[in-house]
Amino acid sequence: MRIAVGSDHAGFLLKERIKGWLEEQGHQVLDVGAFSEERVDYPDFGAKVGHAVVDGQADRGICVCGSGQGICMAANKVPGVRAGVVRDVEDATMIRRHNDANVACFGERFTTPEMALDSLAVFLDTGFDGGRHEGRVVKLGILDGSVGTDAP
Repeated sequence: MRIAVGSDHAGFLLKERIKGWLEEQGHQVLDVGAFSEERVDYPDFGAKVGHAVVDGQADRGICVCGSGQGICMAANKVPGVRAGVVRDVEDATMIRRHNDANVACFGERFTTPEMALDSLAVFLDTGFDGGRHEGRVVKLGILDGSVGTDAP
């Protein structure tokens, strides 16, 4: 799988750990930065990951900042992104099964590397349930303009 990863300075160390794990698992990783712990702004990197996913450069995206919240908000500003904050395996399961999330966001200050990697494995391996959730995901696309209003 092709996976875009990005973080701000507060998520840099966890992003690097995630990146290494993804490469060990055989995934292609597109690292959009940050490339150090020097202060940067999370919206820049949430947007870069989001664009990589919706533009087809990556199948999924991973974002990391201090809390996971700000970078998630930034990624969700990109039409077609469905990002969610993941703190544990249950979050990862639900954002995939019910929301067809294409970006997972982690908070380095709140999620241990072990929990992040366990959750990431679930995020990558879990499918979308479809069914009653399909229409809701379409409505998300209508809200952000990535799906036309004539969608079912």
